[in-house]
Amino acid sequence: MNSDILALIPLWYVAFLFSTVCHEAAHALVAKWGGDLTAYAGGQVTLDPVPHIRREPFGLLVIPLVTLLTSNGGSMFGWGSAPIDPYWQIRHPRRAALMSLAGPVTNYLLAILAAMCMYVGLVQGGFELPTVGAGTQLVSAVGTSGVMEGFATFLSIMFILNVLLGTLNLIPIPPLDGYSVLGLLLPEDITLKLLALARSPGFSVVGILLAFQLFPHVATPVLRVAVRLFYSVLL
Repeated sequence: MNSDILALIPLWYVAFLFSTVCHEAAHALVAKWGGDLTAYAGGQVTLDPVPHIRREPFGLLVIPLVTLLTSNGGSMFGWGSAPIDPYWQIRHPRRAALMSLAGPVTNYLLAILAAMCMYVGLVQGGFELPTVGAGTQLVSAVGTSGVMEGFATFLSIMFILNVLLGTLNLIPIPPLDGYSVLGLLLPEDITLKLLALARSPGFSVVGILLAFQLFPHVATPVLRVAVRLFYSVLL
């Protein structure tokens, strides 16, 4: 593993941890607003990563680092979770759908924030557009400052990662958020039947496998459009 990959691994992990914690904290906060205090009581309404890691040590710490290291920084897998009261979800499927939507929306907002920071850096002369074929590097630092180059790389990762996380979680397959978000579009009786189906043993496992088969076909065009939109604002 060369030094460039070693330098990228902590940036990817920090971006993943921060983005996932924001995602789960948004779920917990909107659930609290909707009357479900389960996640709030568990300390999930916070950007402090410690309560989230305590709840999902494998999903937020072990698996992401193992996959990053074993893939030489080429890929990463992980997850977080915020507990909900299933009876609250049944009583208030619309509120539960808004709670589910809060996570992906937060990821897209983080992507927009990263894009705005990169835009400011370009306008102020701290960043410049990279050469063609720079991979995930959307902007580069001007000059030889290692700190600024690291910041440019981190913002690029934040943009790409959050577009991907938001898109993945909006796929309408359980246990992803998009499945519950269907409650905003469908009649309540159908929503309740879908929620009951999602609680069937093994249904979520099949859903995850199916979602990861579909994800590359969905995420690639979405990310391509997002990057083009980012550059179109600059040019």
